Amino acid sequence: MTVENQDRPIDVLREEVIDQLIVNYGHEQLSLEAFERRLDQALASNNAGELGDLVADLDLEVDKSYAEQKREELDLDLKYDYGATPDVEYVINIFSGSNRTGPWNVPKEIRMLNLFGGGDIDFTEARFTHPTVRIRILTLFGGANIYVREDINAVSKIVSIFGGSDNSAPSSQRSHAPVVIVQGLVLFGGTDIKIKRSIKEIFIDFADRIRGITRANSGSDVTPLFKKNQR
Repeated sequence: MTVENQDRPIDVLREEVIDQLIVNYGHEQLSLEAFERRLDQALASNNAGELGDLVADLDLEVDKSYAEQKREELDLDLKYDYGATPDVEYVINIFSGSNRTGPWNVPKEIRMLNLFGGGDIDFTEARFTHPTVRIRILTLFGGANIYVREDINAVSKIVSIFGGSDNSAPSSQRSHAPVVIVQGLVLFGGTDIKIKRSIKEIFIDFADRIRGITRANSGSDVTPLFKKNQR
């Protein structure tokens, strides 16, 4: 028996709709303008009927190949074991600075000292080895910036004295997403948690890669990342 859309969890339905939009844009069945407009509507809507209407006229649906590629590139929470990674990593900035970015394996705990210096820790392309990561910070006359994706849970427990801390990252709605907890003391300095890539930007980048693969494989025998919607 098929469950009606209005009786299904809205987050699951929204994810399916976004996947179908990505596939149709990636295979040039939607213009960029239409894709972005519908993506905005899908991200904002909590109405099952509205979500269903966004893909009612689209013929292409996702298949196993698409699901595997999406899991490999986007699902941070599906795999936490990336081989040998120290449980604790130290970041020390004394009259200097540091920048941790790009693809990297995140340890269970990061201990950061900023003394007349500062550093950036960027989680947007990171591979999480544990579902919960703690960053313990001591900042004296310095600062730190923590960058996360919009689908990572970020929690700030910073104590500031003659300084400040700011968490502009919204709590993710995904209960199984990685959690980054930032805690410690900031004295005459600052620590900020910021969104570097929005969910929309992540989806558009992924859809553009699908589109590039489609064009590269045009006319070849490579299996497409979709199947026809059987109406």
